[in-house]
Amino acid sequence: HHLFDRECCAICYLGIGSNLGNREENIRKAILKLRRTPGIKVEKASKLYQTLPRGRRDQGKFLNAALRLSTVLKPLTLLKRLKGIEKDLGRKKTFRFGPRVIDLDILLYADLVINRKDLKVPHPRMFERMFVLRPLAEILL
Repeated sequence: HHLFDRECCAICYLGIGSNLGNREENIRKAILKLRRTPGIKVEKASKLYQTLPRGRRDQGKFLNAALRLSTVLKPLTLLKRLKGIEKDLGRKKTFRFGPRVIDLDILLYADLVINRKDLKVPHPRMFERMFVLRPLAEILL
């Protein structure tokens, strides 16, 4: 029952994080933008978890959360919307594992396995990351 609901929407899980500026506000705004996106219904949000940055330690701590959505958007369309929200909220390209105003990642999309250069689902590194797994576990149950 987890993967597709009656209206033929895909159930997906997103990771969301921020470590620049007002982190809580950034996450709140991103969730609001998701709620206002046609074809997306935000069903559940985890609480916020504070974590140390990975890789580069010379940056602020992250706040992370996970979201459960149902969506009629196809995976690549969803990805495009997420990138648009990141851009709207002022995300700039920095370096890998660098600081970010907002980060939105597709963790799971129904039961699909996608292996493209621009999109990998399930998210390839999610299983090594407690900052992804802890909030995700909270909303999966």
